[in-house]
Amino acid sequence: MLRRRHLIVAGAAGAVLPLAGCGEATPQLFRSFAAARDAVAALAKRDGVRSSGAWPLSQVLQHAAQSIEYSIDGYPQPKSALFQGTVGAAAWALFNARGRMNHALDEPIPGAPALDAALPLDQAVARLLAAFERFERHAGALQPHFAYGALDKPAYARAHLMHLANHWSEVSAA
Repeated sequence: MLRRRHLIVAGAAGAVLPLAGCGEATPQLFRSFAAARDAVAALAKRDGVRSSGAWPLSQVLQHAAQSIEYSIDGYPQPKSALFQGTVGAAAWALFNARGRMNHALDEPIPGAPALDAALPLDQAVARLLAAFERFERHAGALQPHFAYGALDKPAYARAHLMHLANHWSEVSAA
């Protein structure tokens, strides 16, 4: 299977993050919110960046923003406590141990409003950047993840970064 790799230079930290296109590329783990922010902000400045998945790039970014927002506000349809304490906790433990996540990349968050197919990319970028900032500034309690259950802030940050990295595996430059 052919793999296309393109590079995007991400911000002041100088992190170089691969944009994986088609193929079985391992998602790049963003090492920090700063690296993720820089990579996302760079999307608005580049032409031809797209998602090879079922959702256009704008919807991918909206989905990532929803996930971060719900970690603060609460998920609309959480799984049962039994699910969160068994299957969900086991899935989180596996992803956390591997340092990467994989899930159906076209599966919406249960109960979340539909992603706006017409939202311009720059607005989706702005929403995700605002969600990153809001999460980083949030000092209160976080809401249980709809599947994994209770996560502390460092675990949630890691989950959000792995979630974005998983979706990033479908982001490529034309």
